[in-house]
Amino acid sequence: MPLESGAGLSTVESTAPGLVDLYKKAGVSLRNNGLAGERAAVYLVLDRSGSMRPYYRDGTVQHLAEQVLSLGAHLDDDGAVPLVFFSTDVDGTALLSLTDYRGRVQQLHDELGHMGRTNYHWAMDEVIDHHLASGNEAPALVVFQTDGGPTSRFAAERHLCKAARLPLFWQFIGFGAPDDDEFAFLHKLDDLPVPEKRVVDNAGFFHAGADPRAVADSEVYDQLLGEFPTWLTAARQAGI
Repeated sequence: MPLESGAGLSTVESTAPGLVDLYKKAGVSLRNNGLAGERAAVYLVLDRSGSMRPYYRDGTVQHLAEQVLSLGAHLDDDGAVPLVFFSTDVDGTALLSLTDYRGRVQQLHDELGHMGRTNYHWAMDEVIDHHLASGNEAPALVVFQTDGGPTSRFAAERHLCKAARLPLFWQFIGFGAPDDDEFAFLHKLDDLPVPEKRVVDNAGFFHAGADPRAVADSEVYDQLLGEFPTWLTAARQAGI
């Protein structure tokens, strides 16, 4: 059963044959989560703090980008995914497309130079500004990758709560060995109370472990999409 939106299998086969398998797996997960035919902008936010260096070097971050691009090919009409790289500040932005994705993340990463600390809120600002400026009336799924908590936790929580009134769902994905100190804050963001802190629950968290590439693609997609349908319903009921 084909999906009604997105780039379509024939487009992926002709422009990005290396993504066909991921595209098909993303389609299965979309159907299983009741999202067949749904439209959404898809963003990918990538952590460039110093501890992320091994994940860029071994291709793990590139693989995540290909997974997200294949998902975006279903959900977004233009089949392209805006990228935001962050560390202490926003390190850079780019566009990942079906015609230009091979090795793209590593190339961009190498060009951006110094890797700093971890500040979520500047990257969140960048996504919010981009989405508002785009005029896109569709909701957005923001895949936000990091390997630990931010330097400024107050700023990150405040930005997430303020952004709850916008049509943006923040799906955090954590890279790294289980460590309560590193990922406790991401669990906290996932569980911030509604309506005391935010008007709707606008975030999810998935811990992909120390070797994210060992997680099956189908499992990654199910985790990335697991809370998105619930948010869509709540956001529409709230007029967001």
